[in-house]
Amino acid sequence: MYGSSNFGGRGPRDSGPREMTKVTCSDCGKECEVPFKPTEGRPVYCQDCLPKHRKPRF
Repeated sequence: MYGSSNFGGRGPRDSGPREMTKVTCSDCGKECEVPFKPTEGRPVYCQDCLPKHRKPRF
């Protein structure tokens, strides 16, 4: 029932270095890299601008 075939013992974080994508920050215009492929039409922020756009966690 809980055999290793479900997940193979490896999660997505165990697959080695992540592929980085070069993008331009939608806020400040600075070139940066993000560890995902951005969705067209959605803003992408650099590390400096991201905290300004995150919703506060409760």
